[in-house]
Amino acid sequence: MAFEGLSEKLNETFKRLRGKGRLTENDVREAMREVRLALLEADVGYKVVKDFVSTVTERSVGADVLDSLTPAQQVVKIVNEELTNLMGGANAKLSMANNGPTVVMMVGLQGAGKTTTTAKLAGLMRRQYSKRPLLAACDVYRPAAIEQLKVVGGQLELPVFEQGQGNPVEIAENAIRHARDHGSDMVFLDTAGRLHVDEGLMDELKRMKAAVRPNEILLVVDAMTGQDAVNAASAFDEALGIDGVILTKLDGDARGGAALSIRASTGKPIKFVGTGEKLDMIEPFHPDRMASRILGMGDMLSFIEKAQATYDEKQAAKLEEKLKKNCFTLQDYYEQLQQIRGMGDLSQLAGMMPGGIGKQLQGATLDEKVMAHTEAIILSMTPQERETPQILGASRKRRIAAGCGLEVMDVNRLLKQFDMMQQLTRQFSKGRMSGMGRGMTHGLGRKKRSK
Repeated sequence: MAFEGLSEKLNETFKRLRGKGRLTENDVREAMREVRLALLEADVGYKVVKDFVSTVTERSVGADVLDSLTPAQQVVKIVNEELTNLMGGANAKLSMANNGPTVVMMVGLQGAGKTTTTAKLAGLMRRQYSKRPLLAACDVYRPAAIEQLKVVGGQLELPVFEQGQGNPVEIAENAIRHARDHGSDMVFLDTAGRLHVDEGLMDELKRMKAAVRPNEILLVVDAMTGQDAVNAASAFDEALGIDGVILTKLDGDARGGAALSIRASTGKPIKFVGTGEKLDMIEPFHPDRMASRILGMGDMLSFIEKAQATYDEKQAAKLEEKLKKNCFTLQDYYEQLQQIRGMGDLSQLAGMMPGGIGKQLQGATLDEKVMAHTEAIILSMTPQERETPQILGASRKRRIAAGCGLEVMDVNRLLKQFDMMQQLTRQFSKGRMSGMGRGMTHGLGRKKRSK
């Protein structure tokens, strides 16, 4: 998880502060030395760390803080506010065109995940904002770049405009014309990357910028490259003038220094972050929510948004009615598992949960193999068997096992889990659905072993 090491060190430091009750100026300065080391170890830029610690220290040693009833909490509050400011203060949204399609020019170095991120962002715009995006293949140099964009576009059911290995600037202009003619209100230009920032790359991007006048130029950078990501952002901004940054692979970087350094070093906001390999794993970047995650306070707003994105109101009403009548079936069980699965793995959700709850979930995942087996077994049943599993005798179980390529004992295991689930539902009263997630993930979750 991003910021895992930093989060642990900061929480240890603040735990010691809380244990002191009353604080002196020396207590605060000692704690800030530990904060400084933690930030440097997280690969945050030296100047950024120096300025951050100086600001926090200055605010924390004031009489109104040290003389308050809860000085340690006041210091944590100040750190939270300054972390938020460091990352930009508030979520920076995309600039939308008043007339015609909004043109978003995606730029970056090779290996940052630009092509996949282009499709992810377009998918997010359609999913959350009901946009009609068009993907434009303007990378005519990298082998299979066009094919890759067509594949990910196809997976997200997004149209892709391509004209082979032609002139990238002309392709971009033609894509925008195509969007106007076919009702697309956003165009995402997947431009060519290079292994390093070079004059040829920048010249081509400048020509494209002049020709299409994009509403947004977004730089895609790999969070795992740390300060190299910050350097790339500075170079692209100086040469091209970017409007914002998308950090990819944030889930794979336990340090997270790039996220804390980019805004302070370049003045450009992080607008979106990639949180996993799946094509729906991209989300707007909220500095205040990220600061809360770093300090172990959780991020319930993002958790609620994830839940709402997979929440089917009609299905929930139908389920509630069944629970009242105590007729929860294997079909209902299957549908609820699908919704839980749509929220992502438990380790990602852990970072959104405050304090001890997040710790309990840390490292947990939904076991995809067990989930797949569960789905296969239920889908091998007839509609009648899903509604009334009591009719499942030995011969039916053998047929179901053969139909899904598993053993009878796997079928028995699922039926035992389902029986436990039915017992749980009897405890629910009208409108009380808490515990549902725990019950349905029983047997499907696992804890990753520490290495």
